[in-house]
Amino acid sequence: MEHVDLLIKNASELATLAGSSQPRTGQMMRELAIIQHGSIAIHKGKIIAVGKNVSYSADQVIDATGKTVMPGFIDPHTHLVFGGSREFELDMKLHGLSYMDILAKGGGIQYTVEQTRNASETSLRKAAVHRLNTMLAYGTTTCEAKTGYGLEPTTELKLLKIQNSLHTQHPIDIVSTFLGAHAIPKEYSVEDYLQQIIKEMLPKTKGLAEFCDVFCEKNVFSIKHSERILTEGKKYGLTPKIHAEEIVNTGGASLAAKLGALTADHLLMISDKGITDMAQAGVIGVLLPGTPFSLMMKKYAPARKLIAGQVPIALATDLNPNCWTENMQFMIQLACFAMKMTPAEAITAATFNAACAINRQHQVGSLEPFKQADIIILNCKNHMMLPYHFGINLVGMVIKKGKIVQKQSIGF
Repeated sequence: MEHVDLLIKNASELATLAGSSQPRTGQMMRELAIIQHGSIAIHKGKIIAVGKNVSYSADQVIDATGKTVMPGFIDPHTHLVFGGSREFELDMKLHGLSYMDILAKGGGIQYTVEQTRNASETSLRKAAVHRLNTMLAYGTTTCEAKTGYGLEPTTELKLLKIQNSLHTQHPIDIVSTFLGAHAIPKEYSVEDYLQQIIKEMLPKTKGLAEFCDVFCEKNVFSIKHSERILTEGKKYGLTPKIHAEEIVNTGGASLAAKLGALTADHLLMISDKGITDMAQAGVIGVLLPGTPFSLMMKKYAPARKLIAGQVPIALATDLNPNCWTENMQFMIQLACFAMKMTPAEAITAATFNAACAINRQHQVGSLEPFKQADIIILNCKNHMMLPYHFGINLVGMVIKKGKIVQKQSIGF
C-alpha cells in the first residue's frame, strides 16, 4: 500500500469542483463534482488521489465523517494593506449619506490615503497579518491584494513590497495588483496624476505586481483615463482588471471586454450591452456583495442576469476600510440571500471561478490530482448548509499545501 503524508477520509460530501480548466458559466456553475463519503490523499503538499475508495497508509489520518470537504476559498478582490479605520462613517451612512457624500466630507478613500501615508511599514505589515490570520480562520487560502491607498510613488511601492513579502511569509498565497488609479489625490489635477502613474509608478511595478486595476467611476477615472492606464500597464506585463459599474454605469464592463481584461469587478449598474460584451470576451465578473451591504444600498449586482448571460461569476470580499470583512463564508451567504445565487453557484464563484479570476485555476480552486492541497473541512454535513447556517464560522480545519494551519476546537 502506497504511503502519503495525509489522508482525509469518510467526508459526508467531498466537493471537488473537478472537471474544468476554464471559468464556469451558466449551468456549469451548479456542478460541484461531489463525491459522497469521499477521501483525498495528500503528499508533499500536493493532492495525489481523490475518490470514494482511496486506500493509502498515511502519517496522519483525518476522519471527516459528517463533514463537508472542499477547496479553500480564493478571495480575488481585496485591499489588504491600509492604515487606520473609518468606523465613524457608519453614523453618516445611517443618516442617509451616500459614498460620494462621505467622500466630500473628508471620509472615504482620501481619509485612508492620509492614514496609510502616515503609517510606518511595521504597523501596516502588522495590521495586514492580523487580517490575513482572520481570513485564514474563515477558510481563505489564496487572495488577491490591491494597492491604492498611497496614491504617490513611494507609498504605492511600499504597499507592493509589503504584499510580496507577506506572500512569502504567511500561509495565504497573495497575488498583487497595482491600483495606483484608485482615486485622484487632492494635491494633483487628473492629468498630472495620470502622468505620474504612467511615467513614475507603472515602470516600478515590474516583479511586484501581476495585474493593473483602475477605479473607473464618475468623478474618479473616466473611460478614456481608464483605457489609457490599463493600456500602459500592458506594456509592463500587467494584465488588466477594472472596477466597473459600481455606482453609475460608465461603460467599464465593455471597456474590460475591449481590452481583454481578466475581470470586471462590482457590476451593480451593468447594462445589457455590458453583459453581452463581457460574455463574448470571456471577462469574469467579480461580484462583491459585501460592498452594497456595507453601503446600505438597495441594489446588488444582477447575478442571475449575469449567469443567464453566460458571464462567469466569482465572489470576493472587497476587504477595505469601507467594507471591512475577511469572511468569504459571509459573501457566499449574501450571494444566496441578496443576489439569488444557488449554494452551488456561490461555492463555485468562491473557489474555482475565483481562482480563474487571478489566473490560478491550474494550481488551486479544485481538488484534483497534482494540484496544491489547499483544503477546508466544514462542520456541516453538506454544501447547502454553508449559506443556510449563517452568522458563525463553519470552517473547522484549514489545510494549506498539505499542512494543517488552522483548527477549531469545536468539531475536531
